[in-house]
Amino acid sequence: MLHFSNTKVIMICAVVLASIFFALPNMIPSSMRQNFPTWWKPMNLGLDLRGGSYLLMEVDTSAIVKEQLADLEETSRSALREAKIAYRTIRSTEDSVYVTVNDAKDRDAARASIATAAVGMEVDSEGDDRIHIVVADRVKRERQNAAINQSLEIVRRRIDEFGTTEPSIQRQGTDRIMVELPGVGDPTRVKTLLGQTAKMNFYLLEPNQASSDPRDLPPGTMLVPGGGELTGQNFVVRRKVEVSGERLVDSQPSFQEGSPVVSFRFDTAGGRRFGQVTSANVGQRLAILLDNKVISAPVLEGPIVGGSGIIRGGFTTQTANDLALLLRAGALPAPLLFLEERTIGPGLGADSIAKGATAAFVGGGLVVVFMIIAYHTFGLFAVFGQIFHMLTLFAFLSIVGGTLTLPGIAGVVLSLGIAVDANVLIYERMREEYAAGKTLINALTQGFQNAFATIFDSNLTTFLAAAILYFLGTGPVRGFAVTLAVGIATSMFSAVMITRMQVWMWYRAGKRTTLPV
Repeated sequence: MLHFSNTKVIMICAVVLASIFFALPNMIPSSMRQNFPTWWKPMNLGLDLRGGSYLLMEVDTSAIVKEQLADLEETSRSALREAKIAYRTIRSTEDSVYVTVNDAKDRDAARASIATAAVGMEVDSEGDDRIHIVVADRVKRERQNAAINQSLEIVRRRIDEFGTTEPSIQRQGTDRIMVELPGVGDPTRVKTLLGQTAKMNFYLLEPNQASSDPRDLPPGTMLVPGGGELTGQNFVVRRKVEVSGERLVDSQPSFQEGSPVVSFRFDTAGGRRFGQVTSANVGQRLAILLDNKVISAPVLEGPIVGGSGIIRGGFTTQTANDLALLLRAGALPAPLLFLEERTIGPGLGADSIAKGATAAFVGGGLVVVFMIIAYHTFGLFAVFGQIFHMLTLFAFLSIVGGTLTLPGIAGVVLSLGIAVDANVLIYERMREEYAAGKTLINALTQGFQNAFATIFDSNLTTFLAAAILYFLGTGPVRGFAVTLAVGIATSMFSAVMITRMQVWMWYRAGKRTTLPV
């Protein structure tokens, strides 16, 4: 039956009022929204509407291969040391490592030791005294894929720490990352933050090493340049990582004696290791390396326990903030190479909004004219239903913090057409039933009931298409899919519930005997 209970009427009216309330911020100028609560906010506008910056980056997978080979060198060195096998050289090429042992009789034992330590690597013998170690293709692919996924997550953390509203961060292709920053007109600082690998580790300086000539370096050491206030200096650093920066769990900018510093805190294992290192090396210098540059080399005046410490490096307030941000977000497993950068001005975004709004108004206006001419009073009911459909759609996007893009506007307009199509199906079914001799109340009831299955099926297939576009598409395609899918759901509510309630109220308002369609 067409009948609506009072409870159902109250529920529908509550949804309509809630939609108006949550859609209202989209109609209020931004200057008047400053003191609004955070939960009562408008939709976010995408890059093409609001203006902002677009960055396309590539993960430098060649650096990952170099790091794999460096790890393989150290693994081979440790394996031979544990097996007490003497060797002459361990050197790496572009894609493999060569080990030359002193005695040819130790070759097979050395090969077995390395194969045990270097799991997943291809270890072969070459000649009487040389071993060839190659990183397996499967291992190489797995590590590169893991590094790209990790880079994507760290880029997202850094952007979130930076405070950009509604950024879009997506993987593109096999080794690229696309970042859209609405409202950011100058991405220089963002590029600086994203371009730093921020790999920080703690090493010990080699004591009593005055010469920085690479030919005079003791075994197991390396020459590292200084960075920041130590630029221009070179430091002889032991190769062994005493405490890894991966153990850091927090980092904050602060002040000490009036100067900006960066405080850090390790996890439990890192704090324990840091305490052991500082206790055993009192009086020596601890080198803090950031991206293979020494940013600080303090003398350990005593044990540092408790798992926390301070980095001094001649920071300004902004550089201290940036370093703390980078350390909190984590280190990139490989450098990022910037391939493309675009800046879209707010004027272009405003022009896109104006054109999109014009298209929406023209399309909506034509629909209104058609519905009123074709269906008279019921056409007005359909128009009011579509107004509430739009309000409900904008309210939903505002509540969930959705982002409206130019393709999203196209999805809104398309959902409006789909909603009107549902009303057309209902009204045409009413005409058929009324022409077949049914009473008015039966024609109205049968129109809604019999058309519902067709409406549901057609909307379901469109919804599935939108879902496929969302999961398989990227960027603008997903924006279109979101607004289309949400629009389908709200159009079902407006066409079936709101329009039906208006028809029911019209019928109850007087003794109706003629179908005004």
